[in-house]
Amino acid sequence: MFDWIQYFADWLIYRIFSIAQGSKLGDALNFFVYDTLKILILLFLITMVMGVVNSYFPVDRIRNFLSRNKLFGLEYLLASTFGAVTPFCSCSSVPLFIGFVKGGIPLGVTFAFLITSPLVNEVAIALFVGMFGLKATIIYVSSGILLGMIGGVVLGKLNLEKYLSPWVQGILTNAEKEGEFDEEKKNFAERLPEIFREATGIIKSVFWYILVGIGIGALMHGFIPTGFFEQYISKDNPFAVPIAVILGVPMYSNAAGVLPVIQVFVQKGIPIGTAIAFMMAVVGLSIPEATLLKKVMTWKLIGIFFTVVSFFIIISGYLFNIIL
Repeated sequence: MFDWIQYFADWLIYRIFSIAQGSKLGDALNFFVYDTLKILILLFLITMVMGVVNSYFPVDRIRNFLSRNKLFGLEYLLASTFGAVTPFCSCSSVPLFIGFVKGGIPLGVTFAFLITSPLVNEVAIALFVGMFGLKATIIYVSSGILLGMIGGVVLGKLNLEKYLSPWVQGILTNAEKEGEFDEEKKNFAERLPEIFREATGIIKSVFWYILVGIGIGALMHGFIPTGFFEQYISKDNPFAVPIAVILGVPMYSNAAGVLPVIQVFVQKGIPIGTAIAFMMAVVGLSIPEATLLKKVMTWKLIGIFFTVVSFFIIISGYLFNIIL
């Protein structure tokens, strides 16, 4: 499907710019051109598909449905799946988390959304398909949704409502149910221009992250020897996954910025599960997110949330290393 992009990259770098094939600079630039074009094309196609999904399942409707219906545990699956199809990073997911809490949705279900939303979205899916293939992408998406579900259930069972901020507790005490939402009247043809604008808007919002991420990845691809990272985080080190997660938590980036780097990590010898665990920690847990969460949680609850999610990311990393 993408052979023509490779031919174009080879033609541009090795013939037009006359950079020697096999040289460090040539390999780096070739990697940059090929991955940039491939990822942008995949991203546009997948954001269009996800735009259709989001158009028919808007935030308010999902929130209203979750708050009004008893689903016998399926609400965790629905919230986690909704988190996977919404194009939000960890920081932009927090306002939705607040809206879910204000809507009277159980805290565990709200956590299921908050965990999954930054980890799995159309940007991450597009990058993953292009870099690691369909099999790895399916496992990644499934594990992200499962991680959100299990994390939400565990956090819900801990009865942590008392650790919500006084502002949120006041809202919960006086919560009133909202009215029904009007039926959407637009047909698909009428929705399509808006879906296209949203898709292009998403691409514009992450474009520079993609370029920077691929640029860093290209430099690593061309100039860092194979096996450089493997000597520090290898399959032989049983603590490689938790070390990667601990290193990733203080950082912050979205999927567009970190995944091209993860691709090179894998090419340079880091096991894919360890690399993905690092990515999940970077994308799903961050200092900016903790700062925003302070509006709705006490520091103790934030600490519990980060600890539980970090634990499940570590488990996911080990499972990825076994499966892939």
